[in-house]
Amino acid sequence: MRRADYDTRRHPAWTFVVRVVAVVAVLAVVLGGLGLWTVQRSFPQTDGEIRLDVLDGPVTVTRDDAGIPQLEAGSALDLFAAQGFVHAQDRFWEMDFRRHVTAGRLAELFGESQVGTDAFVRTLGWRMVAEQEVEALDDVSRSYYDAYASGVNAYLSSRSGADLSLEYAVLGLQNPGYSPEPWTPADSVAWLKAMAWDLRSNLEDEIERALLSAELPPEQVTDLYPGYPYDDHPTITGGAPQGSEPVHPSAETAGDTDTAAETDTDTAVEASAALEDVRAALHSVPELLGKAGTDIGSNAWVVSGEHTESGSPLLANDPHLGPSLPSIWYQMGLRCSTVSEACPFDVAGFTFSGLPGVVIGHNDRVAWGFTNLGPDVADLFVERLSGDEFELDGAMRPMEVRSERIHVAGGDDVEVRIRSTGRGPVISDVSEQIGSIAADYPAVSGQSEGDYAISLQWTALSPGRTPTAIFAMNAARDWDAFRAAAERFEVPSQNLVYADVDGNIGYQAPGIIPVRSGGDGTRPQPGWSSATGWVGTVPFADLPSVYNPPNGYIVTANNAVTPNGDGPFLTSDWDAGYRADRIERAVRGLVDREEPITTDDMSAIQADDHNAIAERLVPLLLDLEGDGAVVEAQTLLRDWGVHDDRDAAAAAFFNVFWKTLLDETFRPHLPDDLPPAGGSRWFLVVDRLLDQPTSSWWRDDAAEVDGIDATLSRNVQLAWAESARLLGDDPSRWSWGDLHELELRNASFGTSGIAPIEALFNRGPWRTSGGSSVVNAIGWDLPDGYAVDWAPSMRQVVDLADVDASTWIVLAGSSGHAFHPHYTDQTDAWAANETRRWPFTRGATEDAAVDLLRLTPGGG
Repeated sequence: MRRADYDTRRHPAWTFVVRVVAVVAVLAVVLGGLGLWTVQRSFPQTDGEIRLDVLDGPVTVTRDDAGIPQLEAGSALDLFAAQGFVHAQDRFWEMDFRRHVTAGRLAELFGESQVGTDAFVRTLGWRMVAEQEVEALDDVSRSYYDAYASGVNAYLSSRSGADLSLEYAVLGLQNPGYSPEPWTPADSVAWLKAMAWDLRSNLEDEIERALLSAELPPEQVTDLYPGYPYDDHPTITGGAPQGSEPVHPSAETAGDTDTAAETDTDTAVEASAALEDVRAALHSVPELLGKAGTDIGSNAWVVSGEHTESGSPLLANDPHLGPSLPSIWYQMGLRCSTVSEACPFDVAGFTFSGLPGVVIGHNDRVAWGFTNLGPDVADLFVERLSGDEFELDGAMRPMEVRSERIHVAGGDDVEVRIRSTGRGPVISDVSEQIGSIAADYPAVSGQSEGDYAISLQWTALSPGRTPTAIFAMNAARDWDAFRAAAERFEVPSQNLVYADVDGNIGYQAPGIIPVRSGGDGTRPQPGWSSATGWVGTVPFADLPSVYNPPNGYIVTANNAVTPNGDGPFLTSDWDAGYRADRIERAVRGLVDREEPITTDDMSAIQADDHNAIAERLVPLLLDLEGDGAVVEAQTLLRDWGVHDDRDAAAAAFFNVFWKTLLDETFRPHLPDDLPPAGGSRWFLVVDRLLDQPTSSWWRDDAAEVDGIDATLSRNVQLAWAESARLLGDDPSRWSWGDLHELELRNASFGTSGIAPIEALFNRGPWRTSGGSSVVNAIGWDLPDGYAVDWAPSMRQVVDLADVDASTWIVLAGSSGHAFHPHYTDQTDAWAANETRRWPFTRGATEDAAVDLLRLTPGGG
């Protein structure tokens, strides 16, 4: 038997047969008489009693009709042990999969195909840094992580294989020897590195600028990377710009940094072939928070009680992440029976499975929300090497070299040799596809012949204090305590909005943000000179902060934080601010009306589908002269309110037109692998160029088109024909939702490429409204078509006057078990922009409970 297994795993023909047999077996199991038992055997027990020897006292777990658990315990250690147990009940496969990704151990699950990904993650060293952070934990925080791990392991001790999750039944058909190992605190902490990776700042922009600079003249690169429109769009700490309400950014507006301007070191960054390979390697690493779009972001804002119906603050937040199954977030409440210094938690909100505590939410006194700050915290450096030495300021210095072994399911182990300079890991060593850049780099850059490589310096690769920050935030009772917690939230850097029951609102930008000795981080820099290195970090006291602003509200949507020139340099690559502008104007309109603001008003803003680039372009389209498709398009657009409603025919046509415009006007002039992706930057690019009628972008000699009107008219005709091809010949039957569909894919087996297995775990489609750079940011990447690529992963509105009147929802559901009733039971409401009541107080959670599970001390 062992010999047969050995041969089967190594011969390609047998591998194919095994996969076919696996598919047939899975289908037989699911569709046959044993299907129901196989599927349901992993469903968690949610009522009755379970005895756990890791507890010192009893814990109650109530669940509402959406399966959302509320935990209450007499001690903090029991509370976190129970959280680990409950997370494992609903999400252990997700947790196990995530820890294999963050440790660079996917090949242990799925075989040789994952060796490249594992090698890249090992090179970055996520797990190594996580272990260092665990070692540095204070005693109390370490006890929380240990307790959480003990709860996970208590669940593992009672189940195995398909009893844990259906995914293990599928995995067992190809990797029958696999068994999950015990959970550790480092498994939890490593997830923070994955968060930081998916929310990393401008690495791709840094590479793309360099690649475009090799293809285009500087003025065109400047056109494609315009600075933030400070004169037209709001900043977080400065609010709305002075003057009349903005309609569109003017072509003359300049950002704080000319991102295409050359510096003394720019000649060191034109290694285009190598950078393309590095870019491909970056994209090869799993996006653990779902697919990361080019325009991914989040909304969060807070309004003080002087403007609200309740007289207390209202806080709204909806982080935009790639859609996946199970839901990225897991809703949960954590309550100490008596809140005290020893057990300071009475908190509820959105958690990550595998991580103790609540990431976003509120306790009995304060509420908070996150959006991605997006500072430039990662830089690429071109290194000049000699063997295992790197050059710095004319001297050769030894690199740090280590070897790691990747275990491969069904194959031989693979040794990975990892090198690091003083700045960070050499990521161009990762794969043969990247290889050495010596072949073309010297000729392009004018540098001497020799060996060159690319290294990455990134704040997340140094041990930090983020693992303790979430506990401090959960226990914060006022602004000072919240800011103290924020100071520990070093990676990933976030915009934090705050409100409390005393009526205060605030904003804080935390994070470790580098100070550079040269360059602005917008392009790769030469690593052989300390003139381009990091020389420190921005002190927390200097990071932007606002407390009780005079206007009574704060809006953040990944826009620039401070007015032009104020505060420390954070980045040149802000979101262009269209969502922030729309939210700011909507909140200002509510403030100016006679009626006070309600939670329904806040939810209505979250659902806003206004398309800013349509507001700019549609009047121009209506003024075009022409016949045929142009007239038909004008008839369709004339009464459209420029909202991306899923039932709107005009929204469908306009978005087809927008994609066509970028594909036909800009894409032919760009490298094949750098097509226009849409989103806020491209909104701003086109917006500005519309005020430049003589720009070369509006001339296409091959199409015999010259000028804005001719370009728009041609693209209207092309888009009309494309809309008919996609949606039929009858425009009255067109709808945006028929193009803009959401499919929820399982993060592991949902992308296996084997359709029957994918069908077990994936769900959808759902017709959706919204779009890119729209407040209801159900976004799409133009090169990939119109399907949803990222979306509000959750929505919350917290009422500090009556927390039980707050609302929340997640994209899918609480369960990670395929076919469980709570797998996607919130998606219909989410897609309709509806939310759920959020019971928090003991009485409210008891009233909402449909299940009661008692976890009691003792063996079993």
